[in-house]
Amino acid sequence: MSDFKNTGPALDRMGFGGAPLGDMFAHSDDDHARETLAAAWDSGIRYFDTAPHYGAGLSEQRFGSFLARKPRSEYILSTKVGRVLEPAREPEATGPFVGGLYFKRRMDYSYEGAKQSVHDSLQRMGVGHLDIVYIHDLSPDALGDEWTEHFDTAMSGAAVALTEMREEGLIRGWGLGVNTVEPCLRALDEADPDVFLLATQYHLLNTAGADELFPRCLERNVGVVVGAPFGSGLLAGGDHYMYEKADDEITRTRDRMAAICERHGVDLKAAAMQFSAAHPAVSSIIPGASKPERIPQNRALFDAEIPAELWAEFKREGLLSESAHTPA
Repeated sequence: MSDFKNTGPALDRMGFGGAPLGDMFAHSDDDHARETLAAAWDSGIRYFDTAPHYGAGLSEQRFGSFLARKPRSEYILSTKVGRVLEPAREPEATGPFVGGLYFKRRMDYSYEGAKQSVHDSLQRMGVGHLDIVYIHDLSPDALGDEWTEHFDTAMSGAAVALTEMREEGLIRGWGLGVNTVEPCLRALDEADPDVFLLATQYHLLNTAGADELFPRCLERNVGVVVGAPFGSGLLAGGDHYMYEKADDEITRTRDRMAAICERHGVDLKAAAMQFSAAHPAVSSIIPGASKPERIPQNRALFDAEIPAELWAEFKREGLLSESAHTPA
């Protein structure tokens, strides 16, 4: 277990990312989602992350339905603000989400929007408090050149609201949930975050998070949760990278890593998970899963023995920098 700022919740080294249960890339049914969450619980996972954006409330609804049967004190739950859901005649399929509930998303980083989003999430999931709330996609990859304007709105709006809710005890900590590093660095300068959910920026194919952000987080005692430790699928044998179809160059790099792993009798997925979790700034990793059988597989991969020579060969081949943190 790892904590942050002394007052924040302790996090499992491996949690559960809820995007796949919001119909990311493919439709899924409620029974299958429940079986997947049950497999996560049975494997000992107690940190669950979701968001209104994931299937326009579908992921949150499924989490709430499952967790309603569990004592609230026995798990950590995080969700996000930045998109307020409004009723719609048809599910709004957008980005990687192909289905969802009958809502449309309205971008809103204001004080009032954050308050409404948290209260809506509490009701969708049927809980009385949240452990962590991330300000979602406050980043150039999601918002383009206008991200700085939205960032200023969030720092004077959503960040203030979340800080108040933290003081009131409605939430236990807050931060950003983003796919780029720069917003986190700015948040450290301008606010008092507890933890960042950084997706796609710290895994075997991209270690950008470790360059400047991770050292600053260690100085401030701010936790880091690594999302998408498989690079959104490529390192797990899929064909998506950074939530899009992987190009040939990055796929060839993945294949070189896989060949080295095979020579050492190691599954690339095990190397990917353990590498992302090894940095001292990282509190938790949250690989997603849409199939129940994947959960015990992930747990076994996370605990698998990996010889030190594998990491040394990655570095000799230029696949990792000499300074990269690798598992002991």
